[in-house]
Amino acid sequence: MGEILLQLNNISVVYSDVIQVLKGVSLSVANGHIVSLLGSNGAGKTTTLKAISGLLKPENGEVTDGSIIFNGVNIQNQAPEFITRQGIIQVLEGRQPFKYLTIEENLRVGTATRPGKPYKEDLEMVYSYFPALVKRKKALAGYCSGGELQMLVIGRALMAHPQLLMLDEPSLGLAPLVVQEIFRIIRKINEEHGTTIVLVEQNAHMALQVAHYGYVMENGKIVMEGTARELADNPDVKEFYLGMAASGIAKSYKDVKSYRRRKRWL
Repeated sequence: MGEILLQLNNISVVYSDVIQVLKGVSLSVANGHIVSLLGSNGAGKTTTLKAISGLLKPENGEVTDGSIIFNGVNIQNQAPEFITRQGIIQVLEGRQPFKYLTIEENLRVGTATRPGKPYKEDLEMVYSYFPALVKRKKALAGYCSGGELQMLVIGRALMAHPQLLMLDEPSLGLAPLVVQEIFRIIRKINEEHGTTIVLVEQNAHMALQVAHYGYVMENGKIVMEGTARELADNPDVKEFYLGMAASGIAKSYKDVKSYRRRKRWL
């Protein structure tokens, strides 16, 4: 593993002073790597991202224990603006564009964190990654397809020159071919720019194809970690997240009793 860019040390997150969502989560993200957070709905993946990006605050959540160190700076419970200025950009689940702005105007919003800097080269870079946006650049974002919107919000984040890009469920609700294209571009951005990426994803199969390292979360805890290859080959991950039985036959998540999973890991 290279130099560590982001380190979560045993963090706990509580909402409204009572509801504990994360329980002692520790993870490391090496500079220039793609790290995947896997787990089912409600496992705590999105909360982990929000703890890093400072977006817990508006939701009455806070890191009550542990520390989050980014580039040597303590960032836990800091304001989102402070964290953005450190170079951390989160792309939220749900693809929220400014509907009444065109695609190109939406992309220019991404430069708000670095006013006065020329942005033409950045626009060209985004269009080179997402050619589908070029034809639509004068269209209002409110009229775009789900795939175009996902490309738009990732492109807008790239305009801010993130040192750490965090993507929350980029494949959600998209057609398989669009998902493949978006993951291909995520890998390309990482390889060509060296952008460090944290990827929260329920599509474990795609996530493990592009990630260098991964963590599996259950009930607010990390229950497993390893290189993407190790996780993809792990029988539990195969069964619970890749939908494969030990025989190699595809299996439905619903067929697997959750108590077996809990008994094995806790």
